[in-house]
Amino acid sequence: MTMKISGFTIVRNAIQFNYPALESIQSLLPICDEFIVNVGKSQDGTLALIESLRSPKIRIFQTDWDFSEGNIELSRQTNMALQECRGDWAFYLQSDEVIHQTDLPKLRRCMEKYLHQDVDALRFAWLHFYGSYYRYRIDRGWYQKQDRIIRNNGSVESMGDAYGFKRCDDRPMRRQHTGCFLYHYGWVQPQDVMTQRRVNAEMMGITTLTESEKTQEYSFGDLNRFPVYFGSHPLVMQEKIARHAISQQDWQDIKRRNMFNPCTYLRPRFKTSRREKLRIH
Repeated sequence: MTMKISGFTIVRNAIQFNYPALESIQSLLPICDEFIVNVGKSQDGTLALIESLRSPKIRIFQTDWDFSEGNIELSRQTNMALQECRGDWAFYLQSDEVIHQTDLPKLRRCMEKYLHQDVDALRFAWLHFYGSYYRYRIDRGWYQKQDRIIRNNGSVESMGDAYGFKRCDDRPMRRQHTGCFLYHYGWVQPQDVMTQRRVNAEMMGITTLTESEKTQEYSFGDLNRFPVYFGSHPLVMQEKIARHAISQQDWQDIKRRNMFNPCTYLRPRFKTSRREKLRIH
């Protein structure tokens, strides 16, 4: 019996908040037999944006999202998309998460390896890019690993604000590591968009802002206080990266300061495993 893989995601106001939703879906689509997209009622052209992909693998359905109960609505909507999946594995990406194309064969082999074993989920290391496509967060409060591929047999469900998954019977998750990165781009945005996104996050019950934080342009501060990412990015992100002026200037500064560092030229894909304290700016 051939293994089947379902991709799934939820998305709402992708244009307004500059989510790389198309790039996210495109990065995973090659290894999926189907891709389920739950499109929430939006104030922009999100539905048309997703429909523009025109892939026979993609199945779209629309819903109204109700945040009267806070951020649990995100997990509810995620579970609605999960229920539409028909594959042996369900591969979840949030609309600002992308998979590197060189990891796709490895991920398929990983799913094949554990298909008939007692494994509930496959885990990724998270790369949270911040301010620049060449800086990432590893300080306290930023999760560094998470499950994104789950067994699609009804035993696992999305939880909380949809950042992860749990077993429906509340027993510990049986998981294995993929050894691959999850590229998270939610915090590489124009500063005015970041302010809008944070206000939206407060509306969903994810965070709490002061009155000044709701109106002032968001500041990333001195990017030099964050670790450098020397590696390559997924090909689907290249156009966005090339257009991001802060990142382009940051990369030039990184090369100048690291001209004798072999990582500048070899571009290895790695991140430090050491938790770092944030130097407040």
